[in-house]
Amino acid sequence: MTHDPSIKPEIDAPEGPAPSELQITDITVGDGAEAQAGSTVNVHYLGVEYDSGEEFDASWSRGEPINFPLAALVRGWQEGIPGMKVGGRRKLVLPPHLAYGPAGGGHPLSGKTLIFVIDLLGVS
Repeated sequence: MTHDPSIKPEIDAPEGPAPSELQITDITVGDGAEAQAGSTVNVHYLGVEYDSGEEFDASWSRGEPINFPLAALVRGWQEGIPGMKVGGRRKLVLPPHLAYGPAGGGHPLSGKTLIFVIDLLGVS
């Protein structure tokens, strides 16, 4: 199954309890350069809360991808993006300890399990 990188992904509502460990699912495997732990990545992404299914952030909504060093991103991205290849789309499910920490941590998403769909557009 391939995806159209010009179309914002949709995330189906998850079923069952939120996972306690990082879940990585390749929706489309890319054929470009491979992201490494020290890479700077250019990505389009969509993020929703696991429990509510509500979108909390999406580069798509701003109309442009983000470009960041992986080391500056939440741990679930640091662990879930390396090995991904440019042109790929990957779904990551991050438990709180790999996202914004336990409830009461001061971030609006603290204590929440998060789902991201990430399109890898480039690495450097």
